[in-house]
Amino acid sequence: MIIGGGLVGASLAIALDAAGIDAVMVEAAPPRVGDQPSYDERNLALARATVNGLDAIGVWKHAAAQATPIRHIHVTRAGEFGSVQLDARRHGVDALGWTLPARELGAALLRRLDECTRLRRLAPARLTRLEPLAAGWRAHVETVDGPLSIDTPLLVGADGTTSFVREQLGIANERYDYGQTLFVCTVTPERDHAGRAYERFADSGPVAVLPLAGRRCGLVLTVPREEADAVAALDDAAFITMAQERFGWRLGRLSRPGKRHPYPIQRVAAEALVAARAVLVGNAAQTIHPIGAQGFNLGLRDALTLAELAAETADPGDEAMLARYAERRAADREGTMAMSHGLIQLACLPQPLLAPLRSLAMLAFDRVPPLQRLLARRGMGFRGEPPRAVLERLP
Repeated sequence: MIIGGGLVGASLAIALDAAGIDAVMVEAAPPRVGDQPSYDERNLALARATVNGLDAIGVWKHAAAQATPIRHIHVTRAGEFGSVQLDARRHGVDALGWTLPARELGAALLRRLDECTRLRRLAPARLTRLEPLAAGWRAHVETVDGPLSIDTPLLVGADGTTSFVREQLGIANERYDYGQTLFVCTVTPERDHAGRAYERFADSGPVAVLPLAGRRCGLVLTVPREEADAVAALDDAAFITMAQERFGWRLGRLSRPGKRHPYPIQRVAAEALVAARAVLVGNAAQTIHPIGAQGFNLGLRDALTLAELAAETADPGDEAMLARYAERRAADREGTMAMSHGLIQLACLPQPLLAPLRSLAMLAFDRVPPLQRLLARRGMGFRGEPPRAVLERLP
């Protein structure tokens, strides 16, 4: 039983169906794109491994036409001389990743869910209580047709940062408030983005520009929390002026900002991924800083690893299987969380003495081939022991 039908929960449900495993998915929102909170206005940067995985479970065919390839990534720090540039051709691939609006990925997931034959979907529905059994859990669910009680050998919490499942299982979590708010919108650059993505760090936080279809770009602008209300109140002209000052002029003049959406940023990490016949995936397991756009990418690898292991055992809630899952996910999870947290702490720290060290580190990652390959591989989502569904033979 999967609690939560957002991007990661729906992906897990599809992967289990593709593996021939019966499942029930409980989702609070009706099964429509406009009603699912995670199918929002964000523009997702999907790592190469993520697209491989979505293709393997039959989702990408519904989304590919709306996606834009990322062929080049340029990373800089305001006022400092270092930079890192990753180019797909240099690493023998056609793209390092793709950008896709979360709403479009949500629509693709819903279309693929409609093709599932072994999945029971309860939506809108809400988990109200869990009762432990000898070989699983009894979930008490409130639906539009009344209450249901469903027994399951494996309970999956895919219900987001404020996970009810995590709370009911008694799994503690570590929280860190970055004191930042993220604003996302679309903009139109004067110059063609040509498949280039940009990340620029500054004392006040990172700003990213992602390539989109129709010569549009997705803008991700981070501001200190205390400035969020003032930024939200800016008119379009003032907001674009601020974004231009933060990002620079590599794409010429920015114009025509779309509707802005603010997101407070915090890190929430569960202290354990598994409990007796239960497991956490996606944001219920770890919600990380959006720097580097690794959140959904990490969550999908959770889902695909769990589906892979569940398909290899007669009892998906078996203690040994869950221990193997936690072991398989450890290096990827801990490495990605450490990268996102450490990067925001070091790259945006207003400490002049760090400036030359940061620049030298960027130059090393840009010009030392082994470091460049390591950075590119991890950026493409190949870290630790990835699920088989995301692997490929690189040219």
